[in-house]
Amino acid sequence: MYKRILLKLSGEVLAGEAGHGIDFDTVNNICSYVKRVADMGVQVGIVVGGGNFWRGRSSGSMNRSRADNMGMLATVMNSLALCEALEQLGLKARVLSAIGMQPIAERFTARDAVKYLEDGEVVVFGCGTGCPFFSTDTGAALRAAEIEADVIFKATNVDGVYDKDPNKYDDAVKFDKLTHSEVLARGLKVMDSTAASLCRDNGISILVFNLSDPENIIRALRGENIGTLVSE
Repeated sequence: MYKRILLKLSGEVLAGEAGHGIDFDTVNNICSYVKRVADMGVQVGIVVGGGNFWRGRSSGSMNRSRADNMGMLATVMNSLALCEALEQLGLKARVLSAIGMQPIAERFTARDAVKYLEDGEVVVFGCGTGCPFFSTDTGAALRAAEIEADVIFKATNVDGVYDKDPNKYDDAVKFDKLTHSEVLARGLKVMDSTAASLCRDNGISILVFNLSDPENIIRALRGENIGTLVSE
């Protein structure tokens, strides 16, 4: 179905059942499916959050810019863990950071990212957008636009987009398809409004699905009806 995808992972998913830090069994399991995707000839970029270490918006009275900078550093730790797991599986992978931090990671440029993807490498994007006040969802939307990804795969802990929180309301209704404009008008929690607007304005589709079964990544690539597709 797709030639180039941007996989958006939350930091929390890397923590496994522990709920914090990095569970390498979980990371290795996710990366084994990324390898299957790459072996199918699909180019893969990954953006990962940092919530398993730090969430800037939950930092209380701390200066927001500093708190967000700490969160960006957390994403780099997660990016390095993913890169290591991918390489142990035999893939070529590298971390590109929005903030300069050689020799830990290369500085991001869209041209380099596309070259590495076309060479068959998995590229993990760290530090979000590189600016405070923007989420890693916005970072994913920005990177997807810059590398001209066909779709964003947003892997979450729910099986799609609902009209309200399905964990709180038994009568929550799941959507199979939505437009970006509907997401914004309804205030649905697909991505934050900045990310959703960026996807709408650049014609980037978003597929939201549950990562508790990583096989869903493969099902999504095959065009099976899973999750919720957001597209204009």
